[in-house]
Parts: sequence; structure tokens; C-alpha cells
Amino acid sequence: MQTSDIQAIDIHGHYGRNDRPGRDLAIRFQSADAAEVAHRARECNIQYTVVSPLLGLMPRGNADPVAGNDEAARVVARTQGILQWVIVDPLKPQTYEQADAMLKTPRCVGIKIHPEEHCYPIVEHGDRLFAFAAERHALVLTHSGERNSMPEDFVPFADAFPEMKLILAHIGNGWDGDMGHQVRAAVASRHGNLYADTSSASSIVPNLIEWAVREMGANRVLFGTDTPLYCAAMQRARIDCAALTDADKRLILRDNALLLLEGAGCDFATISTSSRNKE
Repeated sequence: MQTSDIQAIDIHGHYGRNDRPGRDLAIRFQSADAAEVAHRARECNIQYTVVSPLLGLMPRGNADPVAGNDEAARVVARTQGILQWVIVDPLKPQTYEQADAMLKTPRCVGIKIHPEEHCYPIVEHGDRLFAFAAERHALVLTHSGERNSMPEDFVPFADAFPEMKLILAHIGNGWDGDMGHQVRAAVASRHGNLYADTSSASSIVPNLIEWAVREMGANRVLFGTDTPLYCAAMQRARIDCAALTDADKRLILRDNALLLLEGAGCDFATISTSSRNKE
């Protein structure tokens, strides 16, 4: 069997409008509703895409995560192949209440945080965020690589709260040009609860993904596309064609995500049944 036959799980997706002022073509090309995101995923054999709504993340410093979470709960429930990250913004206390409720629903699999778009330093808000996640044994996905979200700043929180599992987005992303931040942070963590995803545009750089696997192990690397900001099929091809063993590719494309999602309480049998009932 070729690895392209594996039904992948995209741990890092979005849907909605890429709302960045002054970038007309980028807004047009990097926006898509949930149905289009799901269609593009099916075209390259991605079974599930876990999304957060761009409404809750953009524009930077002026997003509406509360409205975004409410919208995502409705949209995800009716879109086959789509699962939800509930956004928590520590500057918006209502998002904690939303997360507490939405994490109990079948299609919400974890928490998304974005210190850059929401404009707060993780070092100042991480204690409350990760204590909240740890109490719920929640899976967390965070943007990483810019000044408010440097991967090494997450290591003390991962070490202090081993009950939660944290995925650092964007292997290779570093505002300072250093492509190794996410990998080194995962290696430095003590409890094995720090992971990283492949969703960075830097994934196109030769040898980056292969180096990450050698350094941190294939069992800590997860497939992500950052769809619709990037092309899901291109990100999928990068893993299918990587200089890795088929066993490592399977871990990255599916098995690692499956283990984490099921460990966070995701019941795929219930999700599959509800999807069929909506067809």
C-alpha cells in the first residue's frame, strides 16, 4: 500500500475569511468556507480536518473568538469530515466558559490558542491557560514561532502540567529565522507531552521534516496543513514524498493524531454515525 492511501488526519486547519487588511488577493485565495475545506481534504485523502474559525483569530488584535466559537460549533456539526478546536483567548474570559461547555461535545476535540493574533505573551498567561487544560486533560494546539509564542516559552508549562498534551504549530517557523525552535522545545520537555505539527510554509524546505523526525521521533510529529491559508494537497504530498519510512509516514499522517484525539475523549464511532445521519 502506498502512503497516499492512508486516510490522513489534519490536526491544524481553519475555515472562513483570511481577514488581513490591504491584501486583496491573499484574502481571496486564502479564504474558504468549511464545505470547501472539507472538499479539498477529501481530494487528497484527508479523512478529518480539525479547524478553528478565522473569525475568532483575525484580524490581529481585533478578532471575535466568542462569535467564532459559536459559529464553529454550528458549522462543524453539519460538515462531514470537520472537527473543532475551541478557541480560548485569556483576554476574553467568556472563551473559558465556551471551552468548558464545548469540550463536552463529540466534535470538539481540544483547545486552540493563538498568542500572536490575540496579542498576549504566553509567559504571562500560560499558568491559567494550561491549568485550565490540565484539569480537563485537554489537548491544546498553539501557534508558535513569533515573539509572543516562542516554542521554548511553552516548555515550562508542558513540564508543570503533564496532564495536558500540547502541539506546537508550524515546525520551522521562527521570527528570527531559526527553523529549529519547535523541535528543540519538544526534545527539551520532560514528560513527552509536547508535540509539533508540519503546517508551516517552511515544510517545503528540503530535509526539515526529516530532521525533525530524527531529532524528536516520528511519534511526536503530526500532520497539519493550515488550510485554507496553504494548499492541503501540497502539504499532504510533502509527507507522502518525504525521505522517511512508511511506518513513520503513517504515524505522522494518522496514527499520532488518532492516539491523541482518542486520548482526549474523541469518539470516532459517534462522530461517524452522526455524519451519516446528516447525509
